[in-house]
Amino acid sequence: MTIKINELRDNPGARKSRVRVGRGIGSGLGKTAGRGQKGQKSRSGVSIKGFEGGQMPLHMRLPKRGFNNIFAKDYAEVNLGAVQKLIDAGKLDAKALLDHDTLKAAGLARGGKDGVRLLAKGEFKAKASFKVAGVSKSAREAVEKAGGSIELIERKDPAALAAAKKGKTREAKLAAKAEKKA
Repeated sequence: MTIKINELRDNPGARKSRVRVGRGIGSGLGKTAGRGQKGQKSRSGVSIKGFEGGQMPLHMRLPKRGFNNIFAKDYAEVNLGAVQKLIDAGKLDAKALLDHDTLKAAGLARGGKDGVRLLAKGEFKAKASFKVAGVSKSAREAVEKAGGSIELIERKDPAALAAAKKGKTREAKLAAKAEKKA
């Protein structure tokens, strides 16, 4: 038996056309189109996912857990072992200052809008100087043991920055309060 291109066909029933509802009594799905009569679900534009007929829905009965700290710092965490690997591979220069931009360019620091925090996982032997936003105690010891140095970037408190922007510091507010009392 030979197969001819013009005789190629899908298996019977492989392609099924969609059901067109609301197209007359003879179709079996005319008039109400399978939605039944009346009620919210027979109308269009209804979204009642999770609605339990007025009873408190399950997702609202369950307890809330934890909270989201809006003042939490977002640091890109970088392990010294990973830095050492890139220095050995020649992708990082140990003689240059290693800061957020350098580590980001090397592909180590992902994200971290508040800077880089150094962690001590892995072995570190290179004499390198870092300029970072944070460092663990053991990471500082490891860098200094290898003969390197760490300079911390001073981060200002967001509340203090906002007050300074308005031109009011905490001390100025206290002084104004003391003047009112006197």
